[in-house]
Amino acid sequence: MSRKLELLAPGGDVEAIKAAIVAGANAVYCGLDVFNARNRAANLSFDELNGVLRLAHEYGCEVFLTLNIVLLEHEIKSISKLLNQLVNTTIDGIIVQDLGMFNLVKKYFPTLDIHASTQLTTHNDGQIQFLSKLGASRVNLSRELNIGEIKSITELAHEHGVLVEVFVHGSLCIAFSGQCYSTSVSVGNSANRGRCSQACRDEYEETDVGNKYPLNLKDNSAYFELPELVDAKVDSLKVEGRIKGAHYVYTVIENWRKNINTFVESGELYEDDSNLHKVFNRDFTNSFLKGNLTKDMFIDNPRDNSVNYAVQQSNAIDVVQIQDVKQELYSDKNALGATLEEKIKFLDINKISITIAFKAVLGEPLVVTITPSNKEQETFEVKSQSLLSEAGEKSITSSELEKRFKGVINANYELTGYDFSELADNLAIPFRELTELKDKVAYLLNGSKEVLKFVDVPALPKYAKVEEKPKLSMLIADVADLNVCDAADADIYFKLPESFRRNDTKYINIFLENPRLIPWFPAVLIGKDYNEAVRVLEEVKPARIVTNNTGIAYKAFEMGIEWIAGPFLNTTNSHALVTMKEEFNCSGAFISNEINKGQIKHIRRPENFKLLYSIYHPVLMMTSRQCFFQQTVGCNKRAIEAGCMLKCEKATTITNTRGVSFAVDKQKGGYPSIYNHEQFLNMDIVTDMSDLFDEFFIDLTNIGGGSKVQADKVELVKHFERLLNGDEQVQEELFTMVPINTHDQYKVGL
Repeated sequence: MSRKLELLAPGGDVEAIKAAIVAGANAVYCGLDVFNARNRAANLSFDELNGVLRLAHEYGCEVFLTLNIVLLEHEIKSISKLLNQLVNTTIDGIIVQDLGMFNLVKKYFPTLDIHASTQLTTHNDGQIQFLSKLGASRVNLSRELNIGEIKSITELAHEHGVLVEVFVHGSLCIAFSGQCYSTSVSVGNSANRGRCSQACRDEYEETDVGNKYPLNLKDNSAYFELPELVDAKVDSLKVEGRIKGAHYVYTVIENWRKNINTFVESGELYEDDSNLHKVFNRDFTNSFLKGNLTKDMFIDNPRDNSVNYAVQQSNAIDVVQIQDVKQELYSDKNALGATLEEKIKFLDINKISITIAFKAVLGEPLVVTITPSNKEQETFEVKSQSLLSEAGEKSITSSELEKRFKGVINANYELTGYDFSELADNLAIPFRELTELKDKVAYLLNGSKEVLKFVDVPALPKYAKVEEKPKLSMLIADVADLNVCDAADADIYFKLPESFRRNDTKYINIFLENPRLIPWFPAVLIGKDYNEAVRVLEEVKPARIVTNNTGIAYKAFEMGIEWIAGPFLNTTNSHALVTMKEEFNCSGAFISNEINKGQIKHIRRPENFKLLYSIYHPVLMMTSRQCFFQQTVGCNKRAIEAGCMLKCEKATTITNTRGVSFAVDKQKGGYPSIYNHEQFLNMDIVTDMSDLFDEFFIDLTNIGGGSKVQADKVELVKHFERLLNGDEQVQEELFTMVPINTHDQYKVGL
């Protein structure tokens, strides 16, 4: 096997990164203490990052920096400042979620290599083309994909020069990454900002089938599927775990390194995976990869399973036997820890101390010598082109040289002092040559790379609204609701499912027979369902669509169809709007419901670009490819079957230990989803920001309703029309019609 296969390790802190390096990782991904989606990890300071880069590169290990959160408008200056610093490091890539970041990097920081985060929920061909056009050099695929789907997408990615990462070990989210709002809704901690509170690991009231942790998945391990991943031509095997410690990282990466090396050398696997069970795990599953979504993927215990596994493997029964097994496990863990400690004790990320010496002799060049305190580091010198002459009015002095050369020190070095012992008095060269010497020194200290000048990212222009007065728009999912269309002069969106029958013309006919309806595409479209959704575009050729999926956005762009970015693209800043407009001719976008009034009000639209906001909808908490009903009300099927998506329309509730219930709901053709017990109802924004938005939107679908009484849709539309027309009295009537409501996100934000 000649193709490079990367083992990509997590690095939540410096010690974990050292552990990954000595265990044999080809690359490590880590975060700073800002702008990354694991704020529970220790993370790195900027100085530590530079030290890690030096150390990792010395061992042939690449370093990728996670900047994988959605950005807020007021953070553009801060992220631009950070990017200005990163371009003068040796960072090997940055991992990004926010579409605005792609625009910033492509325009102003093109030397940075950009990777698409798993938070972008990449799972179909169109999304690969979308991200490739944005400049992504690699993508991290959704964890829910099976090996066939991975192989197909990887083949297309390689045709576009894009590398593919797949998570092969570590924790699994039950929700599609990037599509989980559970902690944002419940406690104000957004996973899209690195503050996931892991609601999926919470305890709930015991379900009908006896589970207290009905959303808790086992950990992912594709250890024995390495041959299939190699056959799929995956480029990078990624291990999850930036909130895990150095001991965990070392153990897992070392075991995976042995497995990869053995397979590369012999075509056989390194069968001993016992050490993987000796560090934190919730037991293991490979079911997503196998496409076999069974009840066995769940475990009714979110805590460490390593002791339970050891006891089971040893067939220990009585108290003494169990205690002996535990003691042996702890001894093994301590031995692994001692091995790690011995291996990393001499690894150093401290700055390199240097002195700068100047030698000035009449009739000779001015010589500047950089000498590291570490004798293993190279000493270098630079010389002026001109020869030193006797000074006229202005001579070269030690204070002048200190002033000019202090700016050459970057984050890799610490200046311990200057040496002026060979600096003769009353000598001079042209001062422009001092600047040239300083630039040469800065170049050499920067790893013989040009030091890039600071780039000021200009403020975006402010353009006028498209609509003078905000319009009302609405979403339906059933032709039985077409009568609602007659209740208002509004745009009517029709919600397409996440799963289609092959070659079914049902939805094509709906749009052809009802040209007023505007197609609304969901966030997740995998495999044949993506292909069928594309077929709807090709057959209907609508004038306009709304899409929550960037793969469909790419196809619409290719076909010249006007498209609006849906609410589940979670747009939070102006530069994301610019990205979609400039790269894909997007005509409008929903602004995220996760952000508050203050975070919204400074967003600037591109020219002739609509801004939309949903003021009434069910509050989605998470969507999953797994089945929530297996662990709640029960299901006779052992595994999810092909027909489940198309036929099942179950609904139930789960209740947490605080007594709050959530609707577990599924529509025909949809993925199982969990919704907040409250409906989102934000009437304040109509008063606050009618001068910003072109369209206010209401969702009239029944999904997410749970056991709540459905309001009369025609009456709802009439009431919302009155609201947009300035009738303040209608607010109390709407509160009566929608008694269980919230707009906390608009108050709290991210």
